[in-house]
Amino acid sequence: MKATFAEKVLAFYKQLGVFQWLPEGIEVLNPYKDGSATYELAARFYEKFYADTASRYLIIGINPGRFGGAVTGVPFTDPKRYIEQCGLEYNGVMTHEPSSVFVYEMIDAFAGPAVFYKQFYINSMFPLALTYKGKNYNYYDSAELSKLLRPAIIENLKQQISLGTAQDICFCLGKKNYEFLQKLNQEHQFFKQIIPLEHPRYIVQYRSKDKAAFIEKYLRAFQSVGVK
Repeated sequence: MKATFAEKVLAFYKQLGVFQWLPEGIEVLNPYKDGSATYELAARFYEKFYADTASRYLIIGINPGRFGGAVTGVPFTDPKRYIEQCGLEYNGVMTHEPSSVFVYEMIDAFAGPAVFYKQFYINSMFPLALTYKGKNYNYYDSAELSKLLRPAIIENLKQQISLGTAQDICFCLGKKNYEFLQKLNQEHQFFKQIIPLEHPRYIVQYRSKDKAAFIEKYLRAFQSVGVK
């Protein structure tokens, strides 16, 4: 029997390793250890929205925030959105991730989580949260770090594609993330086309008054490839 998209995603999370050789001060948060509370939260989400074998378009972010995906196990999904928008039970510590607010307002404008997740799969170039001195950190914030993580990022992309994501078009969040992915794509031909979109964190931090326009931009980009 063919594995569902949910089963493949959860197997992918289970095999994520531990990175102990990173520059001083940088830590990796791996919440997906088998049997962990976060892994169980992720399992509930994927079993609800991905319990089929349909292909999806990949929306690729940078790496999870420590208050969003690192808590619920679901990219761009903090506890409040996990409960209210996804309709799932959560009994842990309540955290707030501003990017999650934008993402779920966009998802609601699209047609809601059930319809959106039927057509899209969101994850990251590096699927584990990174911190530097206790604060969120991006894989590209230092040349040394991005060089060290490059092999893991390449392998991660290959595995994300093998889950059942389309290779004709990929959506990439964030300018620097897009530039990094474009270079990798020139070498490995992961996708025929990569469509860049402003990162939700940038939007809520610097362009919040234009949030409605950015939501419309996301929707136009998705509709341009024929999704509804």
